[in-house]
Amino acid sequence: MSLSVKQKGVRNGIIVGMGITLLVLIGGAITNPFSFPHNLAVIYKLTLAIKAAAAPTFFLALSVAALARDRFFNPADIDGGALSTHGSAKAKILQSILQNTLEESVLAIVVYLFWATVMPSELLSVISCAAILFVLGRILFALGYAKGAPARSIGFALTFFPTVLMFVTSLLTVGYKFLDKIF
Repeated sequence: MSLSVKQKGVRNGIIVGMGITLLVLIGGAITNPFSFPHNLAVIYKLTLAIKAAAAPTFFLALSVAALARDRFFNPADIDGGALSTHGSAKAKILQSILQNTLEESVLAIVVYLFWATVMPSELLSVISCAAILFVLGRILFALGYAKGAPARSIGFALTFFPTVLMFVTSLLTVGYKFLDKIF
């Protein structure tokens, strides 16, 4: 099966985004750039995760505000998507960005909290690194959205893959600890 030009563009963006994700998260895990000490109490770890959750929360609020502002100043969109028969192209783009940001934000916040509770303290820098990638990813996603899937793929990857990588790593850690208790 041959890929279309758009599919190749998305694939390339995903590969770049995954490469950056791996470099940043593995680098953060190895070097502990924010110098988190060993054996922090869970409350301090959760505090960090909640502070890191400000990044996705900020972009979620920004996405809501952008769509609300656009609807307010556009008579065709002021009634909202459910009451508007057509909706402007800009409102549809902003709604799509908002929807994706909501999805990514929920995943990221839950995973930040999960990571904070199951991973060692010296790996907390990974949460901060993921939050930084989330910010960069959302900016690139929003800027590229109107230009099509290839233009937003790196932004998507920088938002999605850190969360997935952290989630899978956390699950494996929980599984390993469980098996270690049994055997």
